[in-house]
Amino acid sequence: MSAVALIVGLGNPGAKYDQTRHNAGFWFLDGLARRFHCTLNPENRFQGEAGRCDIDGADCRLLKPTTFMNRSGQSVAALAGFFKIPPEAILVVHDELDLEPGTVRLKRGGGHGGHNGLRDLIGALGSREFLRLRVGIGHPGHRDDVVNYVLNKPSSDDRIAIDAAIESALLEVPRIVNGDLEAAMNALHRRPSGGDGTAINV
Repeated sequence: MSAVALIVGLGNPGAKYDQTRHNAGFWFLDGLARRFHCTLNPENRFQGEAGRCDIDGADCRLLKPTTFMNRSGQSVAALAGFFKIPPEAILVVHDELDLEPGTVRLKRGGGHGGHNGLRDLIGALGSREFLRLRVGIGHPGHRDDVVNYVLNKPSSDDRIAIDAAIESALLEVPRIVNGDLEAAMNALHRRPSGGDGTAINV
């Protein structure tokens, strides 16, 4: 098995949410599928859109849960259990309030930071030790504004910055899936980080 055997992009299904900030994980996974010529198909048993991809010789599963964000763990646990993929071999890509648009960070483990998708994943997998690729979306400035903020579209400038960050992260996917995490982190973390907001429940 590769160092990463499953890449999950978090988001909400449906046209209503397609272009909203909370769907940055979906944007990443769609870009990944295009880059490596993979197809995602609805899989009822996994409650999501799933596919299989060859990434520089590494056999990797892709998954977009269609359970809505706060039930993402149901989908991920179903697929991971079926294919016997341990949490340590899962990469979860998600939006991150505490990073500015244009910033991407890679880490292993940690808490959920108030992100309900991560919260549900940790509960469903019984582990925090999956990899996270955190796609910065910025913070609205006040916790009371967060729900409305993540469920709305970014400004055109922010979307350009987010898309550019996703493109840079896609270049590092072969290193990540093959276990060269230090090199991937060094490349991704050269970009300046920003934002000091505190993530809350979404």
